[in-house]
Amino acid sequence: MSRGVCPRVNCCGLLWTLLAVFFGTHLCHVDAYSCHEVRTAFQLRSVGPVHRVPETPGVDVDLLLCKHQGLSCCTRKMEESYLIAVKRETLHNIQSYSYELEHLFSGHADAFQDMFQYLLSYSQGHLSSLLEGTYPSLSRHALPHVNQLFSSLSHHLRGANVSVEAAVHQFFNNLFPLVYTQLINPGMDRELVWREMGECLRMIRQDVNPFGPHPAVMAQELAGALGAGKHLGLALAEGLDALNATEHIVLSKECVKALVRMVYCSHCRGLTLIKPCDGFCLNVMRGCLASVSELDQPWRRYTTLLEQLTHAMANQHSMELALLGVETHVSEALLYAQLHGPVITPTVDKVCGLSARERTGIKPTQSEVVTSNMNLSTAAPFAPQPLSEQWLGKLAHLRSSLPLKPSKNNKHELRTLSREFLTYVRRYRSFFAALPELLCERENVIGDATCWSGDDVVESYTSRVVGNGLPAQRQNPEVKVRTPDPGLVEVKERLERFCQETHERFPNLGQLEVWDELASGEVEEGSTDCDDEDGCQASGDGPERASHPDVSSEGKSLGNQPGGVSLYVKPTKPTSVMVIGGSATSLRPHPRSSALLLAALFSLLTLCRL
Repeated sequence: MSRGVCPRVNCCGLLWTLLAVFFGTHLCHVDAYSCHEVRTAFQLRSVGPVHRVPETPGVDVDLLLCKHQGLSCCTRKMEESYLIAVKRETLHNIQSYSYELEHLFSGHADAFQDMFQYLLSYSQGHLSSLLEGTYPSLSRHALPHVNQLFSSLSHHLRGANVSVEAAVHQFFNNLFPLVYTQLINPGMDRELVWREMGECLRMIRQDVNPFGPHPAVMAQELAGALGAGKHLGLALAEGLDALNATEHIVLSKECVKALVRMVYCSHCRGLTLIKPCDGFCLNVMRGCLASVSELDQPWRRYTTLLEQLTHAMANQHSMELALLGVETHVSEALLYAQLHGPVITPTVDKVCGLSARERTGIKPTQSEVVTSNMNLSTAAPFAPQPLSEQWLGKLAHLRSSLPLKPSKNNKHELRTLSREFLTYVRRYRSFFAALPELLCERENVIGDATCWSGDDVVESYTSRVVGNGLPAQRQNPEVKVRTPDPGLVEVKERLERFCQETHERFPNLGQLEVWDELASGEVEEGSTDCDDEDGCQASGDGPERASHPDVSSEGKSLGNQPGGVSLYVKPTKPTSVMVIGGSATSLRPHPRSSALLLAALFSLLTLCRL
């Protein structure tokens, strides 16, 4: 039988539960007057020497940034440490995001160069095989000129001041004496011709035009495809310089003070776990990064330029086909020279006097060669007469049978690499505009719950949230932006100048078609600057701020993996906080609640004795 309203076991269990709640509340209230948690946070974040943190809160009249009515766990020395620490932490956070983009650019710059060298080596191998297999008597003396051609193309792609057209024409100039003695007139004294008339043959090659249109077409195709590849490398280097400059920005004194108020002033009241309000953090970060945000529009134009250069180089396999086409153009050029040899020889003999000088052994003077070249340049272009079907049949077997197709191996496919690169670049198109938001997400800001406003614990941030860029900072309630960063102004001008010069050099870049597989699902970015008419409101007065879909979407932000994203989930409820000497009275234990709890305990003991 029960001797009361409830069994003895249940009553005792309830009694111990209430006692634990009471003493836990009492201990929390006692701990509110200790700076133990502040000391722990001070040590874990490596702010400064731990001995600067007092054991118990007190009143420090020398505080400059974190003043408030009541007791405080901060001292003037701690404020000095906070100034240094918050500056270091903010720059580190900025560098962590820009490092991802730097890694993306530098990694793909190396990958593109490796791909270029692979394609050059592949094309050089095809051309060498053609000469060795089809023209064995020519190959031994021609291979050094082949190596020189591809070495020049390699230097061009690496950014050297080497003309593709000049390299191609020099290759055919050097090839002409060999072709003239080995293929067109195989019975001539090769050593004598090379020694006595080699220079003359090189000088008149473009006027005599023994290879037909193939050298000019080959030079044009290579210059177009390799020019875009070279400029893509220069563009990536320009982007890396811009990112490197943002890593070394100088945070103003006003900015650092606002950062201390946002990150550390709450610690002075023992609120080591409370997070800044969303709008408060955006105002502080946008004020600190006002000059960085000015790079947004030039950067968007720059990323569009990267996309256009990549399309010009890799779309429809432009570079792959241009390099693979070298072997075909050289083969066609050699065939052309052989087909038209009977009409080339009299013209060469007339200009250089080969037949006569073979008999006399007299070397032509420089004036004779110059005069001959002038006569050729002023005369009508050389037009060989068509050959008979018998000649065409004899030389038809010399045409190359190698198919002109790009590589099918994805490991060595330029288009695959380019498509991957553009996928990542588009994610970072609004990087500089989204950087303040990324930094605030890193701070785990609170947008719709109890949060820190810089001065107190509030339910929502009520000040106006300004947009990005220098003009918007005139209305910033948290940070006064006085002058733009001169280093970033220079970076902005360099980006704009580079984009303008590139479009002047490649006027048809904007007319290229984009890849369909990349265009699907893209969201048009808008300007991140806003005013009252655009719906910019305080964080507690309306909808959440607009996100940047190409940098972060659906709660995702740029993570630690290069070019990747890492999940970030905002907390739905604020963590519990303790207030020391602050004005957040609703968070303190109330005396009336203690009296009611004691009365309930007394009543419960009485019931359990029955």
